[in-house]
Amino acid sequence: MTGQDGTGREAATRVVVVGAGFGGIAAAIELREHGITDVVILDSAPEIGGTWYYNSYPGAACDVPSHLYSFSFAQRSDWSRLCSPQSEILEYLQGVAKEYGLGEVFVPDVRVDAVRLDETTMTWTVEAQDGRRWEADAVVLATGQLNTPAIPPIPGADDFAGPAMHSARWDHDVHLAGKRVAVVGTGASAVQFVPAIAPEVGKMTVFQRSGNWFFPRRNRYYPPAMRRVFRAVPGIMRTRRFLLKGYLESLTIMIRHPRTVGRAGRVYSTLFMRRQLRDPEVRRKAWPDYTFGCKRILFSSHYLPALQRDNVELVTDRVTEIDPDGVRTEDGRHHPADVLIWGTGFKSTDFMFPMDIVGRGGRTLQEEWGQGAHAHLGMTVPGFPSLFVLYGPNTNTSGGSIIVFLEAQVAYVRQALEETARRRAAALEVRRDVEQAFDERLQAEFEGTAWTQCDSWYRDESGRIVANWPRYMEEYVRAVARLDPTDYEFIPRRRAELSTGPVHTGDE
Repeated sequence: MTGQDGTGREAATRVVVVGAGFGGIAAAIELREHGITDVVILDSAPEIGGTWYYNSYPGAACDVPSHLYSFSFAQRSDWSRLCSPQSEILEYLQGVAKEYGLGEVFVPDVRVDAVRLDETTMTWTVEAQDGRRWEADAVVLATGQLNTPAIPPIPGADDFAGPAMHSARWDHDVHLAGKRVAVVGTGASAVQFVPAIAPEVGKMTVFQRSGNWFFPRRNRYYPPAMRRVFRAVPGIMRTRRFLLKGYLESLTIMIRHPRTVGRAGRVYSTLFMRRQLRDPEVRRKAWPDYTFGCKRILFSSHYLPALQRDNVELVTDRVTEIDPDGVRTEDGRHHPADVLIWGTGFKSTDFMFPMDIVGRGGRTLQEEWGQGAHAHLGMTVPGFPSLFVLYGPNTNTSGGSIIVFLEAQVAYVRQALEETARRRAAALEVRRDVEQAFDERLQAEFEGTAWTQCDSWYRDESGRIVANWPRYMEEYVRAVARLDPTDYEFIPRRRAELSTGPVHTGDE
């Protein structure tokens, strides 16, 4: 796609995409397929894959069915099972990237340190820690919410003498057979790796802050005959996507209506968990003490039985200290350990930080989000023209596939860039009144839902819910289906050097 640079010359729109996971891949494909070809993808990893490159711990898999946790435009008929393992998802992502020629625009091993706006030209400079720089008319931040590992500030953590690792940075050179393993945290990743490694370790101590609500996960292999049907009848997969979307939306219904449909979900979860937790003491410790649906509902048929193994102990006393030989808890007990594994999740409310994003007037995105992260439709922020955030504030889904959100978002970003070029503008910037009104409506949607009834990683330190979309997948898709130009100010190229604020050019 081209626009005018103010001198009559055609100027291609230059786009830098930061992040090479599902969001970055979707953005690059969408833009390139619509003529915006001057695109570069930067990622800190040596390969394409994003979170599915880094999260290679034993048992790593998606808990969303693969026919929905994949691009609608790149459906795969030979998924091995309902919910695919990490290696299969990574292979899929890298295969899609290869099919669409993204290898020619992907730059690996780039740790982006800062993204800075030049207000005289309304262009962005993306700076890497090693000194490399890229100039862009637009920047797409596709680092996601589940990117930066979170490790709690427990005294003595740096003094542990044995191997220590976060689940998202698993060290496969560490041998666990026969070892005493301490697992701190019981989130979605721990729920997968604990049953995977429990049979081989000597002793495992699992330190839990709060229990989880569970649904069963019957992740059987697809029979060869079923895979042949998938290949021969493409309509079957389309139907499966439709039905899976409806099933997952039922989780959102439960969360949005905790006093009615949510009670039915709680009963179903309770019956399943009681069948799995035969040991009354383990059941007492593992049982959640908060409203069903307030935190992420987890899918596993193997985690709770693993907690009842003879070589596994579930500890619910607060961790107070880590020393060279193990973990100490509030009750004064010392739990010896040879290996320490953090299953403590991610800094989900930090988004792309600690990357420095500097917009108008030198104001950073950290400053703009000082009272909580916010963005119009989860993508655009006042004061940061032609900067787009994928999987940004309030676009996480508790009962669906983030891929549905990402495909809708990249189409919206593409429309925004096309409209900017059509108007021969230097950049577009969301109007502050529009963004604030959207945020007020969005936050009001959480009223009465299960999300508000406990602390969770969906909230920031102030208690504001900044991660989740409060309604349904299809409602988000409809909300972003068409760019409304009146939501934005368009900054003309011919006046960019003189502009101290956005200039609305109307609908000409």
